[in-house]
Amino acid sequence: MNHDDAHRHISGTDPRLAELMAGSVRYNIAPGKSVRPFDALAESIAYQQLSGKAAATIWGRVRKLFPGKYLDPKLVLKMPDRKLRAAGLSRSKVAALKDLAAKTLDGTVPSARALARMSDEEIITRLISVRGIGRWTAEMLLLFDLGRPDVWPVDDYGVRKGFAKTFARRKLPTPKQLRKLGEKWRPYRSVAAWYFWRALDAPEKKNRSD
Repeated sequence: MNHDDAHRHISGTDPRLAELMAGSVRYNIAPGKSVRPFDALAESIAYQQLSGKAAATIWGRVRKLFPGKYLDPKLVLKMPDRKLRAAGLSRSKVAALKDLAAKTLDGTVPSARALARMSDEEIITRLISVRGIGRWTAEMLLLFDLGRPDVWPVDDYGVRKGFAKTFARRKLPTPKQLRKLGEKWRPYRSVAAWYFWRALDAPEKKNRSD
């Protein structure tokens, strides 16, 4: 993706969005050169429904159970549940982590090389078959780890709230509404999502309307 082309396209759709982009940290996501889907998704499972600090602590304990820079799904499957629980993972997260490991080994979770040849929807369909992995988690992998340019996470509260704040709407758009509204930002909807997240850090505007 050419970032300059993406910024011109997105900012050209509305002056309010152009203003937001001008005052925000610039979108700078690039495809990861050494993305390992198993490691990225395992970490996502550990972080679910926890604050960043608590999740980081638990994930650090889990990683110490395994040798090397990268996780080995075979070793994860062999690890006793009680040790993973002692590290801080809930029963449901232990089950999800082991299902992820099993589906990585049987090829359901694609390798990094296979991901490069697949469409966004093909990847999402594969990943949501894993216990504990929903569409949002798969979309975050596509957007932040793989650097896919046209991911549009309509279920993300931050994107919905950022949209409402940018365009001075009192009510958040529904996912269905946001899906339709996002058509104007193709094929760079990842960039639009990035700036709606940034909007949450911007000062509140006055004179809001429905």
